[in-house]
Amino acid sequence: MTPDEKKQQVARAALEHIVPGTVIGVGTGSTANYFVDALAQIKNKIEGTVASSNATAERLKSHGIPVFELNSVDEISVYIDGADESNRYLHLIKGGGGALTREKIVAAVSTRFVCIADDSKLVDVLGKFPLPVEVIPMARSYVARQLVKLGGQPIWREGVTTDNGNVILDVHHLEIAEPVKLESEINQIVGVVTNGLFAKRPADILLLGTDTGVKVLD
Repeated sequence: MTPDEKKQQVARAALEHIVPGTVIGVGTGSTANYFVDALAQIKNKIEGTVASSNATAERLKSHGIPVFELNSVDEISVYIDGADESNRYLHLIKGGGGALTREKIVAAVSTRFVCIADDSKLVDVLGKFPLPVEVIPMARSYVARQLVKLGGQPIWREGVTTDNGNVILDVHHLEIAEPVKLESEINQIVGVVTNGLFAKRPADILLLGTDTGVKVLD
């Protein structure tokens, strides 16, 4: 089974976790896109969505699925999004698509976070995938120097501006043994908006696409 087929498999499986008649959160990236396409088939069952990026909002609207501003919504029943890496504690690295800050905000508001991914994303130790850090542009060099002190090799994702008008540093060569601790440490650096570790608020459930079907970790 190809990675795309596994992503489609978990995208369809995620539909079972939707709470009818509520607002749901929708993430960003290739797996989330498959979920949006699957959601279109049952769009009348939900009140609407909150999108974690402009790109996802446009895709939802193209299917005729209502998209609300987060500030106009009291609660989100479930947030469904992919990940770049997950460990077995459902700590994640996210942000390969550049939407990590809005993803983190929507996840924080959501009662439940369902992560969907193919089985290549499950790792023993996070960090092989470079950790994205969203940074205020004027602080880029300063933040990069601080990240070096933490043992990483930050590389500016040139040509990329987030939906929030910021830049991204991708931090290579980290072995993240303590994700919660590192998430806090990086967020304390002045000029950092947030980083792509979802450890303080991990996923509640991970749907993993495999050759033998969807595997559930919770």
